Amino acid sequence: MTASTSGQTSLLAGLSRDLAATVEQVGRSVVAIHGRRRIPSSGVVWRPGAVVAASHTISRDEDLTVTLASGRITPATLAGRDPTTDLAVLRLDDAAVPPVDRGDDADLQVGRLVLALGRPGPQLTASLGMVSAVGGEWRTWQGGKVDRFVRLDLSIYDGFSGGPLVEVGGRVLGINTSGLSRAVALALPVSTVERVTDQLLSAGRVRRGFLGLAAQPVQLPDPLRSRLGLTGRVGLVIVNLESEGPAEQGGLLLGDIIVALEGHEVGDPSDLLAALGPERVGEPVAVQLVRGGEIRTVNVTVGERPARRGR
Repeated sequence: MTASTSGQTSLLAGLSRDLAATVEQVGRSVVAIHGRRRIPSSGVVWRPGAVVAASHTISRDEDLTVTLASGRITPATLAGRDPTTDLAVLRLDDAAVPPVDRGDDADLQVGRLVLALGRPGPQLTASLGMVSAVGGEWRTWQGGKVDRFVRLDLSIYDGFSGGPLVEVGGRVLGINTSGLSRAVALALPVSTVERVTDQLLSAGRVRRGFLGLAAQPVQLPDPLRSRLGLTGRVGLVIVNLESEGPAEQGGLLLGDIIVALEGHEVGDPSDLLAALGPERVGEPVAVQLVRGGEIRTVNVTVGERPARRGR
């Protein structure tokens, strides 16, 4: 064996030991959640007495138990869930289990080696891969705000969702989920998990703005755009109004074409969701619309989206 080969072998052996040590260290905080009919799902002790999991893997809200790394089974209660970001938080009767050491979003780099841990039962599982893509803030298909887009290139085993994404050395970079995309493995970054966990522990839900309308994109004719001085080519035509909802109470009508909220152009329903954060609940929002060929502004008081049970 040459010196070069020996050095490479030692390097790989060292990396292997580091990976195994990381799995052992973080695995103490990875739990199995008994909250669905088939195999248990994974969760991670995020704070003392609080477990973060993937909402879609917990099919009931009561009679929950958790198997700790020690093998002991302890009762748990659901503090709350947010299906729009696929996160749920459980309170543990046992607060002695150590929480994970969390990193931050700056640690998410394309090409970084990472581990996905899970505990779909008494045994811990691990998958090695890398962060394959990192992007900016995005909205899930249900309108949940995720602070950074994180795509993973690794094998997805049973128990992947709800388990931690871990860098070599033991810091957790996020929570893994297959519930927000059918095609790829994603991770929710620490900033998102922290924000949602705060709200679920304090209020049991994530507040979201609500107008009570359904709309779909529609092309704006060039002559209309020119006459009204509109720069956007697409608006949102209202196709349904919830009875006694904020939009109806504010005076919006079926067939109105929304072109802007608070002066910001909208051309896709996701633009409405993005503009209706929790800070907007109870506040008036100026809706610019086209009605009868003329521009109008209607002030609508934003309501709170009703809680919906998500899986």
